[in-house]
Amino acid sequence: MKIITNIVFGLILFLVSTIPVFAKQILINADAMLDVAAGKTIKNVSVLIDDKRIVKISKQGEIDSANTQVIDLKGMTLVPGLMDMHVHLTGDAGDNFLAAKGNSVPRVTVKAVKNAKTTLMAGFTSVRNLGAKGYSVIGVRDGINAGEIPGPRIWAAGYSVGVTGGHCDDNFSPPEAKSLSGGVADGPWLVRAKVRENIKYGANTIKVCATGGVFSKGTKVGIQQLTENEIRAAVDEAHMRGLIAAAHAHGTSGIKAAIRAGIDSIEHCSFMDEEAIQLALDNNTYLSCDIYNTEYTLAFGEANGVPEENINKEKLVSKAQRDSFRRAVKAGAKMVFGSDAAIYPHGDNGKQFSRMVKFGMTPLQAIQAATINSATLLQQEEQLGQIKEGFLADIIAVKGNPLEDTTLLESVSFVMKDGVVYKIK
Repeated sequence: MKIITNIVFGLILFLVSTIPVFAKQILINADAMLDVAAGKTIKNVSVLIDDKRIVKISKQGEIDSANTQVIDLKGMTLVPGLMDMHVHLTGDAGDNFLAAKGNSVPRVTVKAVKNAKTTLMAGFTSVRNLGAKGYSVIGVRDGINAGEIPGPRIWAAGYSVGVTGGHCDDNFSPPEAKSLSGGVADGPWLVRAKVRENIKYGANTIKVCATGGVFSKGTKVGIQQLTENEIRAAVDEAHMRGLIAAAHAHGTSGIKAAIRAGIDSIEHCSFMDEEAIQLALDNNTYLSCDIYNTEYTLAFGEANGVPEENINKEKLVSKAQRDSFRRAVKAGAKMVFGSDAAIYPHGDNGKQFSRMVKFGMTPLQAIQAATINSATLLQQEEQLGQIKEGFLADIIAVKGNPLEDTTLLESVSFVMKDGVVYKIK
């Protein structure tokens, strides 16, 4: 018996000695940290993370590093995890455009899993997915939240809500197929019912299609589709349930109708006159303008099978959208970062920062659009969008100072989400 006891005791000692001991806390040291609220960098900084949250920020050497995992990021600047307010994780820009229309829900779900990881590795720790069939991205979101797959924090809209034959319907199938998108609704009460259905199946944000669009068939990109009353019904239902709502809106009349209806953000914002910009200012409506992806579409769209109709609409929109962006920035409108990823390859989201600067923003404004502004739109400004004590530990790092060169955000060296390190190089 004594021999057996000694053997068991020895085995326990062996097991204990071979089990890795993980520090409860993580201490990150970096050359600098970007304070996006103050618009300045803080030199030689240490950030202490306990579980999912930032508990202390100080100068290097002032925080006791005992019983912590220390990560030294020499030559790097810490930046809050970036936020993209308009993505479509189920789509790949390089796929044949028409063939991809036939992808099943399981197939697009696999793509969303892949693209979620790619997006996170690019430094985007939170995204808003504005439309996907079959509630696929809601399932991916729940898998990420359960720790089963890597990816950003997701606000998922479910089906985009729009009219029969509109931008968010299926107009590519022949009439005999009798194919309708899952978000089609005509009339205020049917729109309200469709919003309720999306929420029933897990949507935590809502999207409506107020106008025609570039990548739909047979729609005029600037023409209003949903009526103001229909948009108002969707917004009222979303707000009553505690969700924010976005409106796909290229055309002037659709933009104005959506703002008057109380929409939280306008997506694309292509044809904005001065009245539309002033309405956005008066109503605290956020503008989300995808001003980078036009370059990809015009360069590679034809080779990827995008029909001539859609290429021509992109040509019509691109200059007007950038002019609208420039005027809105000059007027002081509230702006968030929205890329429409899937129209160009996922993971290239950061390439839009330099275009935002080119067309009127300062580097700080562009970064704020993807941090504190997006967090405020999502009503998460008390825990996301800044590296701040008490906030969730969503932190990325780049080599150099992004306030001097926003292209640094195209190549992220370190990614942490919820206090978990996903990338370090």
